[in-house]
Amino acid sequence: MPSTSKRSGGDFLIQKSEVTKLRKQLPQLHDILVVDDETFDADRLQATLRVLLGYDIELRRAATVATAVDSVLSRMPELVFLDDCLKPSDTATDTIPFLRRAGFNGPIVVISGQVTRKRRKILMETGATEVIHKDEVDSVRLAEAMVRVYPPESPAAAKA
Repeated sequence: MPSTSKRSGGDFLIQKSEVTKLRKQLPQLHDILVVDDETFDADRLQATLRVLLGYDIELRRAATVATAVDSVLSRMPELVFLDDCLKPSDTATDTIPFLRRAGFNGPIVVISGQVTRKRRKILMETGATEVIHKDEVDSVRLAEAMVRVYPPESPAAAKA
């Protein structure tokens, strides 16, 4: 049965090369908080971040808004990855203000299963720094999003 994929091994190598280039543009991060109530999604994101940033980085996880706020209050992360929908009924538009009131002023990257122009605009107006689709959680897309969060000319990227 012929493959329906139009991608080749060469395409994969090109992507890996792009990730390597993008990784060099990122600042040295030490502490990232992942806020996600789904273990599989959180584990997948954390594994992808380890591929992208290495194993020296501390990746903390919170499954609820309350745990996320407690994590921020106990030790300020440098970056937060936030799932758009937390059980039972919290969304990122509910959660972001809590994180900001807890004193977190850093970047928040929202991972959403429904990224439309309207939803993206609402999330960005609420305080998200970047929004990526849940289906695009791979090392290339995360690296691209992080370069948008930390542009090469930014002070955080200059510390790298």
